[in-house]
Amino acid sequence: MFTDEEGGPDDYAEEVLALVERIPPGRVMAYGDIAEYVGRGGPRQVGSVMSSWGGGVPWWRVVRADGRPPSCNEVRALSHYAAEGTPMRPGSDRVDMRRARWDGEGGS
Repeated sequence: MFTDEEGGPDDYAEEVLALVERIPPGRVMAYGDIAEYVGRGGPRQVGSVMSSWGGGVPWWRVVRADGRPPSCNEVRALSHYAAEGTPMRPGSDRVDMRRARWDGEGGS
């Protein structure tokens, strides 16, 4: 799934990964935000792309809609958020989506 004939990421996966690479430090997009921005697929498809191909991009900048970090990588994601100054919800391990969500436009 999301693989081209040569075994690399297909066009959809490339589009998702290119957008993730553009998310500025300290900002995030939800899986559904990315699907909406690229105009196809949904949160699960974006999650599948990130699971298969996301290791080479800032994967921690893609979160669940409620601000929770990616599954199985929470500790690593939290260290990235701290290093980048990503706004977090007080007393929580969730990103403050109101302050940290990036709309895909501009540099921040």
